[in-house]
Amino acid sequence: MAKKIVILNGSPRKNGNTSALVERFTQGAKSAGNTVTEFFLDRMEIHGCKGCFGGHSSRECPCVQKDDMAQIYPAVKECDVIVLATPLYYWNMSGQIRTAIDRLFALEEGDGNLLRGHDRACALLMAAEGNGFEDVLTYYEHLCGHLRWKNLGHVLAGGNGAVGDIAGKPELGQAYEFGRSIQ
Repeated sequence: MAKKIVILNGSPRKNGNTSALVERFTQGAKSAGNTVTEFFLDRMEIHGCKGCFGGHSSRECPCVQKDDMAQIYPAVKECDVIVLATPLYYWNMSGQIRTAIDRLFALEEGDGNLLRGHDRACALLMAAEGNGFEDVLTYYEHLCGHLRWKNLGHVLAGGNGAVGDIAGKPELGQAYEFGRSIQ
């Protein structure tokens, strides 16, 4: 059965190494009959969470802030798989993706928790100059556990500092096969 996949692309580079992973993953996922919606977060206006606890999951836009998260909320509510795609910045995910993840909290407030569980799964795609993924993997695993999302796994591509460094590397094929495996 086809899955609805949402990709939160936290890279600041539209044609960077993380985006290359996203492109190959998307090709694989679509070849398996899935639908894929990508949000390129760096080009969106998304403000940081205010911690106001004013959100309400049953509203069309569950957060009190009115910005481009209004495009992401409905897609996340309906999806089967959320893919977090990000470069590694200071042993963590980029600020772009962390901000969007924080703002997803509004889906946990109010009448019903529309974020946790719901047979949702999660995947991680990362590119980095180095190979120090341990800390971010700990965060990712805790996030999946807290949200009760099935952890489908990850593709981690180290050794990619400059734009285009990932070209021809095996991680691109791994991303394609990872996307294709989602059914």
